[in-house]
Amino acid sequence: MSVLESVRLAWRALMANKLRAGLTMLGIIIGVGAVITLMSVGDGVQVYITDQFQDIGANLLFVFPGSVQDPMSSGAAMMGVGDSLTMGDAEALADPLRVPDVVEVAPALAQFGRVVVGREERFTQVNGVTPELAGVRNWYPVVGEFISAQDLEGRSRVVVLGQTVVENLFPDNPYPLGETVRINNIAFRVIGVMEEKGGATAFADQDDIVFVPLTTAQTRLFPARTLSGERSVSVILAQAVSDERIGAAKEEIATVLRERHDIAFRDEDDFSIISQAGLLGVFEQVMGVITIFLSSIAAVSLVVGGIGIMNIMLVSVTERTREIGLRKAVGARRRDILWQFLIEAVMLALAGGAVGIGLGAAGAEIITRLIGEFRAALSPNAVLLATTVSAFVGLASGIYPAWRAARLNPIDALRYE
Repeated sequence: MSVLESVRLAWRALMANKLRAGLTMLGIIIGVGAVITLMSVGDGVQVYITDQFQDIGANLLFVFPGSVQDPMSSGAAMMGVGDSLTMGDAEALADPLRVPDVVEVAPALAQFGRVVVGREERFTQVNGVTPELAGVRNWYPVVGEFISAQDLEGRSRVVVLGQTVVENLFPDNPYPLGETVRINNIAFRVIGVMEEKGGATAFADQDDIVFVPLTTAQTRLFPARTLSGERSVSVILAQAVSDERIGAAKEEIATVLRERHDIAFRDEDDFSIISQAGLLGVFEQVMGVITIFLSSIAAVSLVVGGIGIMNIMLVSVTERTREIGLRKAVGARRRDILWQFLIEAVMLALAGGAVGIGLGAAGAEIITRLIGEFRAALSPNAVLLATTVSAFVGLASGIYPAWRAARLNPIDALRYE
């Protein structure tokens, strides 16, 4: 008997018990749908994170205080306790003779503060920055101006607002130039509004931020000094001359900072240098592990679905014992019976997988619509994986019932009541 004839017989058998077939496929449908949705969301998150890092700026290196091997020292340094990065470090890195592969350096002091306008207030990130930050981050005001060298020298009480802060504090005034806001009870004049950077999702909001002159932040808002008496900074952004020279720039920065911090040859660095690619790689690795973990949990439904198919196929073998005996009596071979029941199991799994793929795609689309500026990515790999797993589950769960049906003695089968 041909495979096509086996498929036709399997289809007729399944159509004879539509409700049972539908309920049997339910485990496969739920499992495949959950796996597709989670893999799509995971891929979407990776795409989203990649886009966000590309928006930060090109060829960037981030220099943080503290060693990555010692997160407690890093956290303490960023809070202004113990060793830290300083303005002297930033000035040394900006020297083209010492660090020739760095074209721009932008130190920053980042803390959270309370920004108040009348009765409206918002707890947001307050960044003390220098004029170079706009060029390094490729981020400029949509109206007004950014922090200038004069603001830095005069320790001016001026502020540039992010779009989210403007929307919350000035709902009726999208360009509040000249208005006064209070940051930690100190009055500041608004001189600019940043262009929208994006990222207003459950993961991040780059526009929920305000910028003030770094000197003002260091002396008025968040006064902090290192043990040596220098003004500290939270991070130093360094822009390399090109993608190809990022490695060289990283080595030059490390050499200068080790020299300034009097770090012995075999001692660990008290700072960390991370590139955009490094940060992106860490995020992608973490998201990959999370996606695999969640998909593995969802795949339990596939195992349950496979057990359901095996159970129903065993019941089907029992119910159709006389049919099997009759077919064998008129010349059907063992392999014909084996193929018929195997194909039934695989058809159940593949049909459930197809419906599950549609369900997963619908779930990914719903999540996309619920979360702004985020799109779950339904990849061909996820569909291929779901189809392959469905076929495997059907094959694995159908082997024993098919083998059992094929081994029935035709005389005993015909006697069966």
